[in-house]
Amino acid sequence: MQIKRGIPVSPGVAIFTAFVMDAEDQPVPRRPVAMAKTGEEVDRLEKAVAASIVEIEGLTEQTASSLGEDLSKIFSFHIGMLNDPQLIGQIKTMVRTQRVSAEYSVYTVLRKLASTFAAHDSQLVRKTVTDVKDLERRILKHLIGSSREDLKNLKGSAIVVAHDLTPSQTAMLDKRKIKALVTDAGGRTSHTAILAHALGIPSIVGLEDVTSEVSTGDTIVVDGNRGIVVIDPDAAKLMEYRQEARQMAKHATMLRELKDKPAVTKDGTEITLYGNIEFPDEIHLALSNDAAGIGLYRTEFLYLASDVIPSEESQYESYVTAIQNLEGRPLTIRTLDLGADKVVEDLTPMSLWQERNPFLGCRSIRLCLQNLPLFKTQIRAILRASVEGPVKIMFPLISNIMELRQAKMILSDVKEDLEDQGIPYRDDIPVGMMIEVPSAALQALTFAHEVDFFSIGTNDLIQYTVAVDRSNERIANLYSAAHPAVITLIKEVIRASQRAKIDVSLCGEMASDPEFTMLLLGLGLRTFSITPPAIPEIKQIIRSVSIEQCRRVARKVSGFDSNREVLNYLKGEAGKIMPEVVGGRSIGY
Repeated sequence: MQIKRGIPVSPGVAIFTAFVMDAEDQPVPRRPVAMAKTGEEVDRLEKAVAASIVEIEGLTEQTASSLGEDLSKIFSFHIGMLNDPQLIGQIKTMVRTQRVSAEYSVYTVLRKLASTFAAHDSQLVRKTVTDVKDLERRILKHLIGSSREDLKNLKGSAIVVAHDLTPSQTAMLDKRKIKALVTDAGGRTSHTAILAHALGIPSIVGLEDVTSEVSTGDTIVVDGNRGIVVIDPDAAKLMEYRQEARQMAKHATMLRELKDKPAVTKDGTEITLYGNIEFPDEIHLALSNDAAGIGLYRTEFLYLASDVIPSEESQYESYVTAIQNLEGRPLTIRTLDLGADKVVEDLTPMSLWQERNPFLGCRSIRLCLQNLPLFKTQIRAILRASVEGPVKIMFPLISNIMELRQAKMILSDVKEDLEDQGIPYRDDIPVGMMIEVPSAALQALTFAHEVDFFSIGTNDLIQYTVAVDRSNERIANLYSAAHPAVITLIKEVIRASQRAKIDVSLCGEMASDPEFTMLLLGLGLRTFSITPPAIPEIKQIIRSVSIEQCRRVARKVSGFDSNREVLNYLKGEAGKIMPEVVGGRSIGY
């Protein structure tokens, strides 16, 4: 048995045999052609390119239908390359001047382009290597066919293991057969990861060498919750995961019975449960899990899923779609949180996204305040959409009062511009901010007099408080929501919001973990904004406890001085209510 750790991009547990996609690309041999035949080769190339465009257009429509318009835009880059006269001209020129076959020219030119992109300083450019390989495979398929190991050869259910999947391959995955996905390469914001998450199958990327360790037919376990792949599990590990899978299935059935029941504690305190989304198309999942609205719309994914910077009009259409899908429920739109691990190259100079420590650099609200046309375009789109329904606007990563005031001033400027142009907008749109850095948490009362609401972003708050990069496996054990300092900051933010009589929610991963629910309720939190699939689980905890019971938990936790004590105690308390779930889950992050 072997255990490998990677980057989890979609949760869930799957136990099936592996289907290993070819990790090595087959070379195309150089085949000379007679001068008189080069014209025929160019004709073959043009037909193959035309057929590829038709295929991609069909794939775009299919993706739009199944996963939404925003995700389908991923393939605009592919069509753009196939319509690029310079690129296709380069291939044709090679056919004519070197008198070689069309397939060899495609292979050579696109391999060279992929190598150039792979060596580029830009993370975004390097990320498009899989797109170029995708195009190469597609064109070659029309020129010479394909004998490669293909998903079409798959007979039954399996877990796909690949060095990396192209966006096309990921979008074409059949959920009836493909039960999970693991890859050597990839990151959280790659096109493949975004599509895998949207498909809703357990997925782990960044495993480095999983394809060399697994063979087709091997039994493997994919734990998308923890980012763990177990290769050839022994009987004990297999039994452990199968038991956990049965418990989760049984528990999921029980949770479905909570549908349409209110999130109210045993002593009658109403709790609001919102959902977190990346795209408007995810709203139906949130509503199907009884979300009262959307507490966090991460708008940066509109940029990350597209190869062009979204225009004001395209953003406006996305926001209006989200508002209409919510049918009168509230929508909180967070302004762009780009930078650090989420990079869109066209928005920043090379010097900025090559920063030595991007998490402490020009990201999020800082990037927006240094790029006012970008910031104003988004605010205009939000304000225009606000007339369609209840919308709130939220600024991320505010660390000092001047940043907040500058952002609010820009909001006022955009309102004036819209007023001058006679464009309707909601003047009284609620304005809030994320609390995700210690300086903001410590000054929460000051900020509370300047905004309508807070949203505590624990993902960043934890890493900034304990000085741990949450993506660094070597120190991952130090990244914990249970750290007493983190809990103290959360308590102070909630207390400040209560004193100022403004709303406060918590939208980080901590809110989605049932072991922390009682603690957060005991600290005074009454609004959770969480990943949609976690809503029924959190609702069950809420309906099973009283506020006084939760306050006792919070008082007990305040006396602990280590995250280990906190974790063990919270796990024990939650286990009394939900032993079938808590017993099989890790509460570290």
